[in-house]
Amino acid sequence: MFLFSTHYFDYLFPMKLKLILLLFFVVISDLIAQEVQPRKENDSIVVGERVEDSLYREDQFYLGFTFNLLLSKPKSIDQSGFSGGFQAGYLRDIPVNKARTFAVAPGLGWSINTYGQNLLVTETENDESLFIALDEDYDYSSNRFTTYLLEAPLELRWRSSTPSTYKFWRIYAGFKVSYLYHFKSKYEGTSNNVIQTKVEELNRWRYGAMFTFGYNTFNFHFYYSLNPLFDAQTYESGQQIGLHPLKIGFTFYIL
Repeated sequence: MFLFSTHYFDYLFPMKLKLILLLFFVVISDLIAQEVQPRKENDSIVVGERVEDSLYREDQFYLGFTFNLLLSKPKSIDQSGFSGGFQAGYLRDIPVNKARTFAVAPGLGWSINTYGQNLLVTETENDESLFIALDEDYDYSSNRFTTYLLEAPLELRWRSSTPSTYKFWRIYAGFKVSYLYHFKSKYEGTSNNVIQTKVEELNRWRYGAMFTFGYNTFNFHFYYSLNPLFDAQTYESGQQIGLHPLKIGFTFYIL
């Protein structure tokens, strides 16, 4: 059983990133506060009533937390420790039927994902990438890589909502195109540390399928990468590395 320690939280969210997330939450809170506003009726002000909107939209801001797995990996590669991720973004809900229970939703988002595993990403003296599967001959305390992505999801949506119902079932399925704009691999050994950020064999354009379902606040989320993370081979055995991320977690919608 792995514990989510404050040390790991600081690794996943450095100070600049925490400030960005804080600003994001402040903006979202302000939007929520503006959702219910006083309105005039027969020259009087009605406070606290919610005006039913027959042209309502659903679930346009989202936050998500995931547990990350690496599939299609060679036998010499194993995951270890906790691998997690965070995602946030905006989806423009576009209903396509009169009842507004069906919709499409294109959007923009951002995510950070970390993976604990035994694949050392380093380089030779000629600045060529080198991928080594760590075994018992290597004495190290930590080895993980982190990915930062800009994302463009597209969802097909069904929900049981109405203009006056705010607790409803939802089933969303879709496709996501992402660009991995920053990669960081960090190895901490007893004799040396290795940090690698430039990897030519990395597939920076990411393509994946996603599925979300749930009721009210709790919504399960799945994402599977259709293309491998690396186009490379391990140094020792020449095995194709591949690695297809699978993310399993929760998504929370706002507005």
